[in-house]
Amino acid sequence: MERNGIFILFFLAIAACTARQQEKPLLPWQESETPADCFDLQQIEQAGELIALTISGPDTYYDYMGRQLGVHYMLAKQFADHLGVRLRIELCRDTAEVFARLQTGDADLAFLRLDADTLTAGWRVGAGKKVLAAALNEWYNPSMMSQAKQMEQELLSRKRIVSRVSAPMLSRGVISHYDGLFKRYSHTIGWDWRLIAAQCYQESTFDPEAESWAGAKGLMQIMPSTADHLGLPRDLMTNPERNVEAAIRLLGELEHSFNYIHDRTERQNFVLASYNGGLYHVQDAQRLSARDGHDDKRWEEVRPYILKLSQQQYYQDSLVRYGYMRGNETADYVDRIRQRYQQYKRSVR
Repeated sequence: MERNGIFILFFLAIAACTARQQEKPLLPWQESETPADCFDLQQIEQAGELIALTISGPDTYYDYMGRQLGVHYMLAKQFADHLGVRLRIELCRDTAEVFARLQTGDADLAFLRLDADTLTAGWRVGAGKKVLAAALNEWYNPSMMSQAKQMEQELLSRKRIVSRVSAPMLSRGVISHYDGLFKRYSHTIGWDWRLIAAQCYQESTFDPEAESWAGAKGLMQIMPSTADHLGLPRDLMTNPERNVEAAIRLLGELEHSFNYIHDRTERQNFVLASYNGGLYHVQDAQRLSARDGHDDKRWEEVRPYILKLSQQQYYQDSLVRYGYMRGNETADYVDRIRQRYQQYKRSVR
């Protein structure tokens, strides 16, 4: 059954459970009987969790600025909300793994990109889950796909900061109202406070009340989950001092992950990239770079692979563990901070 580019299909498989007689099939292509102990819709609702399998990609599922995106992920989340359960996404390496896990009952459904040219994606419901399949077909309507695409585009088009040609300064020798905080806490990780200031400008243009569409808050745009990890109370995320102090601790943690890179400037570039795009994506790019004979400790040799992680042949490479990445934004993030830092070094002592 085709509905505006999405196929919702029942996955037929031999289930290792006892069959139960049905008066008639719920959907025309369902030929097998519903197993008696199959984890179908009632059990899913009781457990409070819908488990979905997918392969990372721009239209299926990816992490962006701490927010999960992908039009099919967004549809799956809406369906889970409709059922009143939470959605758990589990990434697979390939379609063979997806189908094998569906057949053995490891998950409830899957959504896949089946045709790279037409961007057609297929949904599969796990073996024997007739009631779930019926509920999915009853819930879905063709307008949902275009609505999800529009919502994602609107989110991605929103600017996190207001870009300006040159870095603003309050007065000669003063970058911002928060220079004292940058100076106070930057020494804990041995960074030039002006580099922290350049990063802060890129994150929020020195607005302590800034909040992104993804939920990041404060001068250094800390995500709620990151605040929890750092022990920063959520009600203090916009407090300038607490926000800056927590962000610098995070920079220190990230720097520790790159302590094998001895050149300080190179190490800082990788830290900044990880702060923006995620440590694991940056490490994926390093693995690809090293595989192709480049120095994975030099940013300019890894940067092209940050960009390539938006291309299917790279984000589905066997070396890549964390999938698709909007790498152009991370590369631009590091570039802009470095450019602004050079301006600050010339203007502020």
